[in-house]
Amino acid sequence: MSARPEAGGEPDGTGPLDGDARAAPPGDDTAPGDGAPGHDTEHLARPLPEPVRARVVEYGSDVLGGMRANDLPPLLRRVARFEPRRRARLAGPQIAAQLETDASFRATVAARVEQVWPELAEGLRSGLVPPAADPVAVAACAYLLRPRGWADIIEGVHRELDRQTSAKEVDEAAEALDAARRQLDETRHDHQAELDRLRSQLRSQRTEIAELRRKVHTERQRAKEATERASRTLNETADRESEATARISALESENRRLRSRLADAETQVENARRAVRTGRNADEARLRVLLDVLVEASHGLRRELALPTALDNPADLVTGTEQQRRVSLGGLPDDDPGLLDHLLTAPRVHLLVDGYNVTKTGYGTLPLADQRTRLMNSLEGLASRTKAEITCVFDGADVDTPPVVASPRRVRLLFSAPGQTADELIVRLVRAEPPGRPIAVVTSDREIVREVRRAGARAVPSTIFLHRLEAYG
Repeated sequence: MSARPEAGGEPDGTGPLDGDARAAPPGDDTAPGDGAPGHDTEHLARPLPEPVRARVVEYGSDVLGGMRANDLPPLLRRVARFEPRRRARLAGPQIAAQLETDASFRATVAARVEQVWPELAEGLRSGLVPPAADPVAVAACAYLLRPRGWADIIEGVHRELDRQTSAKEVDEAAEALDAARRQLDETRHDHQAELDRLRSQLRSQRTEIAELRRKVHTERQRAKEATERASRTLNETADRESEATARISALESENRRLRSRLADAETQVENARRAVRTGRNADEARLRVLLDVLVEASHGLRRELALPTALDNPADLVTGTEQQRRVSLGGLPDDDPGLLDHLLTAPRVHLLVDGYNVTKTGYGTLPLADQRTRLMNSLEGLASRTKAEITCVFDGADVDTPPVVASPRRVRLLFSAPGQTADELIVRLVRAEPPGRPIAVVTSDREIVREVRRAGARAVPSTIFLHRLEAYG
């Protein structure tokens, strides 16, 4: 905004920065200064410094947000609903112009500034500028409050800012000069080093050229000697070629004779192979007849002895003997949702379920009988879909007679004996399996997980198992 009186003042000759007293509302005899209307006759000799102008616009933008709609200047009503920083950015020139021409709006902003900076406002009215105050804030408050000598205060701040700017420019120029001098010294040093290097390289190249000249002379002598040797070699080679031609003719004759003998030998070998194949085919035919007889005899013997077609699974014949470890299932991590599907794809997999650990994790609020029934029904559906061998183990150590549960047709149901925990029974079932068979144990009991892993089985968390049962539906 322009602070010069001649830059567009009022009709009575006052400039855009000193017409505020005339715009004060009726009944208010004091302008937002020290109460002397004559103070607004002061003028600025030059425009406000840019930092001061930005601060004044910021104060005006902050006050716009708190004014009533009826009190807002018409030109600023459109931007009053913006946030303060956006108002200052988008409507800065309009706010600055309104502060120059609208004494009422400037008085409102000055009142807010006086509330925020009461000591600074009092000092400006008394003619004492606080020495430690921010010059920009002092100039902005003086411009809005218009105390006696406000134009001189702003002019002093203007000179101080110019002095600071000049000092900063001088310092920057000095720093640039020092940097240029340092760069010049470095360039001179680098140039001298490069010059010394080139001189050394030139001496080295001269020495190398002299050495190369001596080598060229030596090589010329050697080339002359080599030419003479080549002439003698060519003569010797011509003699040897005639001898080689005679020997090649003799070798070709010998080669034709050997090829004839090789063809006769190959014919004899092929006749021998044909005879061997004929004899081997006869032996294989006799062996095939013998195997057919043995197979038919074994089938007849099985029918005669009425032998069963399948034996019991090892989990049906659990004994107290410990079995050796087996190779554990690899693949996905324990917390992977697809772990159960991955394990059930293994051929002849045996799935052991820690019954109460699973039911108390998924639906522990039900009675124990209902928990067992619900789990066994889910396992029956899983067994029918996957055809996997499934064994569910419940803890029966606290009762004399294990609870009676109708065992589904596809799921083996076991209760631990009195004095034995379900954990121990599960570990025995794992160790009873033969080495190499894939075993998966569904439990979240850390003790069981540690033991079955030692025995070579794979542990499946109960939460993962329950989620997959729900997915299977």
